[in-house]
This record gives sequence, structure tokens and C-alpha cells, in this order.
Amino acid sequence: MASVDLNSDLGENSADRRVSDDAAMLDIVSSANVSCGYHAGDPEGIRDTLTAAVERGVVIGAHPSYRDRENFGRVPLDVDSRTLQAQVEYQLGALAGLAAAVGGQVAYVKPHGALYNRIAEDPHQAAAVVAAVRAVDPSLVLLGLAGGVALDVAERAGLSVAAEAFADRAYLPDGRLVPRSGAAQGIEPELSDARAVAERMLRFAETGRIRSVDGTDVRVAAQSICVHGDSPGAVAMAGGIRRRLQDAGVRIAPFVRSA
Repeated sequence: MASVDLNSDLGENSADRRVSDDAAMLDIVSSANVSCGYHAGDPEGIRDTLTAAVERGVVIGAHPSYRDRENFGRVPLDVDSRTLQAQVEYQLGALAGLAAAVGGQVAYVKPHGALYNRIAEDPHQAAAVVAAVRAVDPSLVLLGLAGGVALDVAERAGLSVAAEAFADRAYLPDGRLVPRSGAAQGIEPELSDARAVAERMLRFAETGRIRSVDGTDVRVAAQSICVHGDSPGAVAMAGGIRRRLQDAGVRIAPFVRSA
């Protein structure tokens, strides 16, 4: 591919918990998935991240989650559709307000953690999230797992969609991510070798394929690459990916432009 987006989950720092170097990551990525406060971050820290994104011309995306700060939004929850829709609407509205206050605008939505993975498989929760996006701003693009249910639900509802590949996560042969609980079964869900990950992402950019845990190739149709901001060595990994792709002639550019 001639160009690809590079995104990261940011805005997750707070006074009592710092998990990422947002300023450094924003010098690398072209899109930022900014926490809406339900799983991590506080208004001051989120606002700072939004300000830094606007200053650097990085496209802003909303990163809503389950209401679960205790588990960083990474535990699946059974939430009824009415509640989930209202919670996502609330988060999108809050982030849009903060973004506007610093001269920015939210251009897309990427759900976080367990909610992201759940709606990739569960059409009911996917429909609630999609309904929330449509209700708040139907021009927002939904960014999700390539091949996931949520993108199909969103397209049928008239939303624009984009798919992403994960640089720092291992893939199962069916295209799903290895669950974070996979380590208990001896399958490492996270990748940490920055050089190997950079080569892996170059191969993805050139062929649309990612090697799965059993050695087979997974076809991934995606326009964006994610590096989690809270992963160990995240800044070095993202920087290495950007340099390797650019050295090979792949342009780093947002998958959606702010209005």
C-alpha cells in the first residue's frame, strides 16, 4: 500500500496513574485514540493530550469503553443495550466538548479494550455502539478490528468504517487477536521485539498479511496500524515502525481527515 495510518491509544494518564508518554507518541503517530475517561485518564490529562494532538496536526479519535476504571476497561461486561448506548453517547459528547475547547474536532471512534473485542463478535453490543455513534454524529468513522462484526453492523447502518491491524499483538489463525488471558495457556498475546515488529508491519503494508501464532498467514484488510500507548517500549516501537515503513517508501497518513 502507498500509505497507512499509524494510531495509538492515548489520554489514559491521570494524577495517580501514568501509563504512556503521550507527547512523545504524538510526534510519531498520525491518529490518536483519546480516552473518554471511563477506563482511564482524567479531564485535565485528556485535555492536555488533545491540546498536544491539535498542535501537531494529529487526527483525534474517541476511545470509549465500558465503565470500568478498576480493570482498565479490559474485562468483558454484560451491559444491556440501552445502558451501553447511553454510556457511549456520554463519552463521545464529553470528548467532543473537550476537543472543541482546544480547537480540535473528533473525526472517528475506536472503542477500547474489552468493548472493542466484544463488538467484533457480538452483534447486539455492536448495534448499541453503532447507534450511539449515529445519534451523536453520523459523520464519525468507526475504526475496528479487520473482519469484525462491528464494521459490518456499522456499514449497514450507514456509517463509514475503517479497519486496523495491531503491531504489538499476536494473531490467531482465524484473524482474531490472542486474548490477553492467553499467557496463562502459554501463548504470549503481546509482542515486544521492536525490530521484529517493524519488519512484521512492513510485510503487512506490502502484502496485507500477518503471521499468526501457528505460523500461518492471516489476510488483514486494514488502513491503520495500532501501537498501544501503554505497552512497554511503545514509543520506541512506534518510532521503529514509522521509520521502517517510510524507508521502504510507505507514507504515514491519517485514514480520515478532520473537517
